[in-house]
Amino acid sequence: MSQNPRPLTTHLLYLHGFRSSPQSFKARRMADWVQCHRPDLVFWCPQLPPSPAEAMALVRQGTAGWPAASSVVMGSSLGGFYASVVAEATGWPALVINPAVDPARDLARHIGQQTSWHDPQDTFFFREAFIDELRDMAPASLSRPERYAAVVATGDEVLDWQEMAAWHARSQLRVVQGGDHALSDLDPHWDFITHFLHLQPTSPTPQGSTPCA
Repeated sequence: MSQNPRPLTTHLLYLHGFRSSPQSFKARRMADWVQCHRPDLVFWCPQLPPSPAEAMALVRQGTAGWPAASSVVMGSSLGGFYASVVAEATGWPALVINPAVDPARDLARHIGQQTSWHDPQDTFFFREAFIDELRDMAPASLSRPERYAAVVATGDEVLDWQEMAAWHARSQLRVVQGGDHALSDLDPHWDFITHFLHLQPTSPTPQGSTPCA
């Protein structure tokens, strides 16, 4: 007997990366698309605290009432790692972009004072204890890799694209030749992203407004 198709997504969680914010290019791109095409969708992109444990506690609290059958999570870089943590805990599908595979290893060299990308006045201290928090929450494997889709750029200047691709070898994997860590050239992959996340548009462009992308 075939499985019932997944219903249209009603709730979308977006998780940003290290030193990033809801003002990131990809987060704003998704927020704009949702406003234009899916105004009925519950979209949440929280500002995550530096502590991974506190970040996940915030996410759990904020999504506690979300329906399991129609919620999804999307994340980039460290947010991609967090998205996997959420997906493993909830069973939601997860779409990740250039996801951190071993952030405990990669962020160990960033212990100390840090500045947010989108607000130079916003500083925070990345503590050594946060590395242990990342290590403690890291999934040993992806229990159901078919629940995941990954967009990985071979030109990523921050993370090892081959490691990312190997971690998601059994997921719906899209390897982008070239590109960068931020995946600045996002639009060619937009249909792939929205299709996997079951974000079929339900709303036409409002009359008199700028056409939606």
